[in-house]
Amino acid sequence: MELLTSILSELNSIVWGPLMLFLLLGTGVYLTVRMRFFTVRNIPNAFQKLWQRRKKSDAEGELSPFNALMTAMAGTIGTGNIAGVATAIFMGGPGALFWMWCTALVGMATKFAEVLLAVRYREVTPSGHVVGGPMYYIKNGLGQKWAWMGTLFAIFGAFAAFGIGNSVQSNSIAEVLNSTFSVPHWVTGLVLFLVVGAVLLGGLQRVGAVAGKVVPVMAVFYIAASLFVIGLNIKEVPHILWLVISEAFTPTAATGGFAGATVWMAIRFGVARGVFSNEAGLGSAPIAHATATVRNPMTQATISMLETFIDTIIVCSMTGFAILVTGVWTSGVTGATLTTKAFEAALPGIGAPLVAIALMLFAFTTILGWCVYSERCIVYLFGEKMLKPWRVLYVCVVPLGAVAKLDFVWLLSDTLNACMAIPNLVALILLSPVVFAMIKAHFAQAAAEGKNK
Repeated sequence: MELLTSILSELNSIVWGPLMLFLLLGTGVYLTVRMRFFTVRNIPNAFQKLWQRRKKSDAEGELSPFNALMTAMAGTIGTGNIAGVATAIFMGGPGALFWMWCTALVGMATKFAEVLLAVRYREVTPSGHVVGGPMYYIKNGLGQKWAWMGTLFAIFGAFAAFGIGNSVQSNSIAEVLNSTFSVPHWVTGLVLFLVVGAVLLGGLQRVGAVAGKVVPVMAVFYIAASLFVIGLNIKEVPHILWLVISEAFTPTAATGGFAGATVWMAIRFGVARGVFSNEAGLGSAPIAHATATVRNPMTQATISMLETFIDTIIVCSMTGFAILVTGVWTSGVTGATLTTKAFEAALPGIGAPLVAIALMLFAFTTILGWCVYSERCIVYLFGEKMLKPWRVLYVCVVPLGAVAKLDFVWLLSDTLNACMAIPNLVALILLSPVVFAMIKAHFAQAAAEGKNK
């Protein structure tokens, strides 16, 4: 087992190494520039489309555009927003937060392109399920000679979900409830088994309905709590803003329990944690967005940009600023413990439970979102006959994760997660002319309609 773990660790360092980070960031930069910064310029329009009232649509799809976004965000907003940001700052210094922002700004273009293609090339199964994602735009967009690449993505996605989207999340919930409220791991596992089962066995519509209600509430709850912590230290904000920007380009000196960081460390951990959090380029979120009831792929693609913006620019920033303004980033602790320490410093006796509740909600919704990704990968590989058995298997793994030691599972799923990105990014680059042509056609049509009014 030690040999297998060693080999897997070496593989993980390769697939999540500088080349992968360059490929993820480079693809985002390429798409952003070629789109003439369309995604950055259209953030207000994206929010307008999200809240736009729509008549009941007879377009293909299973979830409303809002619920499709919330289902994707259920899988995206997770432990990375609490523990991942803290790790980035611990390893790369305050400047890592700046590079997380940069990753998000170019990641919006990656997410936009993924969803545009996912809706464009989606399919309807014999029983009426709408399915889409990288495996489908690889097969239908690039042709059968590339279908093997779509199959690889589906295999990686199906099995990565059991770790990064399932057992790791249930284990995180069990750990935080045990350490904060002394709840036994097996009790958490049993409750999660019942609650997750009740949602997932109800199908995609129930997942979308739950995500549509829980995700906005948990996001607002965490943002409000973070703003309160930041508000208590408001005088520190200008200094912290300068620190984040200046130390993105200069080394951070060792201080207190902080060992110091080079500029490369700030870039590396900022980009890596940013991508881990918002998943732009990994190909997971388009699977949920492909189920939206929209006729025009541009509509859902524009809305999907908000997933990256909200996840990283807003939620991750809340964590980062809470850690920095309270000064605990030099304490020498990392991960969720560092975030908890920041909240406790501002709200003694209250901060730890607040973080525990947020972490629990974030991890719970991640379990739901990743089930959608996993089951659609299985449908692609084996057809709809495997849909319900796969959901049952997925639910059964949840309590096991709550009581198990998962170091190897985490390492394996993290490696598979990176492997998902490779075929997806190759497909995005090869299909980028289609993306640019669709954007051009959209604006040409809008201009023609404007002239006819």
